[in-house]
Amino acid sequence: MTEQPATEIARHWIDGAWVSSEKIGVSLNPSTGRVLGRFADGGAREAEAAIAAARRAFDTTTWTSDRVGRAAALNELYERFAERAERIALTLSRELGKVIRQTRMEASLPLLTLRHNAGTALSQTGSSAELAPDLQATTWREAIGVAGIIVPWNAPVALLLRALAPALAAGCTTVVKMPGQTALTNAIIAEAIAATESLPRGVVNIFTESGNEGAPRMVASPDVDVINYTGSTKVGRLIAAQAAPTLKRVTLELGGKTPLIVFADANIDTVAPKIVQALIQFNGEFCVTGSRVLVEEHVADAYRRRLVDLLSAVKVGPADQEESEMGPLVDAANVERVERFVAAASKYSNVLLPGGRPTESALAKGAYFKPAILEAKSVDVPLVQDEIFAPVLSFETFKNETDAVTKANATIYGLAAAVFTKDINRAARVVRKLKAGTVWTNAWGVLSDVVEEGGFKGSGIGRARGARAMEEFQEIKTNFLAFEI
Repeated sequence: MTEQPATEIARHWIDGAWVSSEKIGVSLNPSTGRVLGRFADGGAREAEAAIAAARRAFDTTTWTSDRVGRAAALNELYERFAERAERIALTLSRELGKVIRQTRMEASLPLLTLRHNAGTALSQTGSSAELAPDLQATTWREAIGVAGIIVPWNAPVALLLRALAPALAAGCTTVVKMPGQTALTNAIIAEAIAATESLPRGVVNIFTESGNEGAPRMVASPDVDVINYTGSTKVGRLIAAQAAPTLKRVTLELGGKTPLIVFADANIDTVAPKIVQALIQFNGEFCVTGSRVLVEEHVADAYRRRLVDLLSAVKVGPADQEESEMGPLVDAANVERVERFVAAASKYSNVLLPGGRPTESALAKGAYFKPAILEAKSVDVPLVQDEIFAPVLSFETFKNETDAVTKANATIYGLAAAVFTKDINRAARVVRKLKAGTVWTNAWGVLSDVVEEGGFKGSGIGRARGARAMEEFQEIKTNFLAFEI
């Protein structure tokens, strides 16, 4: 059986079987506050069962040595996900609050990651060198072992596949901890995995957890060889520390505070809408949200007015309605958190657009927060320094290139940045000096499996996508071969 059993409770997929939990959680719709369904809420027991299954599959099957089989499984997994793309999109929209157009994108475009990694599974080669007439050295990569993947709630489909696909291509077996906020979406993902007949039992084990018991077990376990985590810098530091005793590899994509640098020669009619989209995409709950805009001083007034007008006009509404441009935050607790942050920031910043809870009665029961703009007077304030994870924009100004770079680099984060200018030479100079793993010139939010992404400074360790993606899940082995003994 590949589909979930006839039950009201969404379950885990561990060691080739549907598994329930003693604890049962409730999934809520942040657009309405209503209950969407119930789910088995995992913890230490489910994590340990998943680790044992993955370890057994790695040690006893041919998965790690069968690159043709891995490529076939990744291609079949693409088909199983594609069959469920619309169900995933609608469920994710209702469960998370992302507008339906964006969840359709998340449910479809990341599937190409599976196809891409099916190709890399077949194409990766090693190297060799003749060191002497009778001595040769050969180097190749092999799977590191069991991969533990900890997935965040804000983009669970895209960020799962970004890690799972190269882990499988590399020959690893996997333990996946999914977030409780998207439990019903996770269950559809598990169905796709269960329906992939070319995946051997125990190669992919997936459980949902709203608490924090299972994930630490994965990090501490000597049977897990690598951890891939996407989330906050605070938790990333804890994971790095907890992984240290076993010396396991960690790949961490952590927080961001993306500066958008706008020079005076940029076209405001083109750039201002890009800034708006960079702020409201995924409701501002995105690791590369354009949460800082730095504008050259003598055009700042024009951008203040235009951004206030554009963000005031953003249509906030239920995530599953086609006309909504921005949905609710993930839950009411986050709305309250952001309200407190903005109230505190208002005391040391100029409020250009207050944002906040909508006044419309139709939205009163949802976890909505309209976009806000506050102008910081200094970089040394929480508005500029802290990742807010909400549609709250810090408006800043700069005098020249040097000032722009200094201010852009003034946080602990270095995940992404953007530069807007018609002067390609200026763009090249500024991009070179920015401390960020991804920089867009006259664009924002473009990602591709062909090239790497990841953070500088407090935004992480390691890289996703590109040639490095699969290598994060592999070890290098060198063999010296002497022809005479």
